[in-house]
Amino acid sequence: MFLTCPTLAALPSIRHGFFTRKDGKSTGLYESLNCGYGSGDDIDTVRANRALVASAMGVEVDALCTAYQIHSAKVITLTTPWHWKEAPEADALVTATPGIALGILTADCIPILFADTKQQVIGAAHAGWKGAIGGIAQATIAAMEQLGANREDIAATVGPAIAQHSYEVGVEFRDRFLAESSGNTSYFSPSPRPEHFLFDLKGYAKQQLESAGITQINVLPNDTRAEDGVFFSFRRATLQKESAYGRQISVISLPKL
Repeated sequence: MFLTCPTLAALPSIRHGFFTRKDGKSTGLYESLNCGYGSGDDIDTVRANRALVASAMGVEVDALCTAYQIHSAKVITLTTPWHWKEAPEADALVTATPGIALGILTADCIPILFADTKQQVIGAAHAGWKGAIGGIAQATIAAMEQLGANREDIAATVGPAIAQHSYEVGVEFRDRFLAESSGNTSYFSPSPRPEHFLFDLKGYAKQQLESAGITQINVLPNDTRAEDGVFFSFRRATLQKESAYGRQISVISLPKL
């Protein structure tokens, strides 16, 4: 049902999981562990899927919190759970409160999970290209520090996302990154199509973490677009002219003592 990172799995007092699309209750285009309330899937079915995830993380379903993701660099600090209909707009969540599970919904974008187990502070970020270039990783780290975390003690994992060989972009996309830094050219390779390039979103996100002073970084190799049947993918759904797509969830929590 879910993948783990060895580094995070070895840390005491946290639970985490990068959930796939498998072992849920949804059908059709959403088959089967669709956790996105905004996907168009049946709400009760999505809640049942989230209950499976919450159980695996050892929390109540109402303690599994996700935000209304908007491809921003906005971070919210949680001390109590919220109802999913009242989820605020944000692309990262942090907490030092045991019993709350932080969730990130993706379908090609990067989920990044963070943990400082010395100070018992965790974070989760949604990093599409807009959030990545906008500084969502750096903003998450700063919010964790406000809760007492030390960035030298933070471990971060870049989860399943679209891989470079699956992520074709145009010239204007590349130029936006080169305008930020000429060094970003290293994240683009030529595409077989003229005037197109292949973008390494995972590599760019890793560099953002490194530049923020994070030294414990893992990058999971999974390609959400290519691994049909394992992950939901916006890019794959678009190429196949499908009318909808589900969202997988990545979760981190501090279990109650």
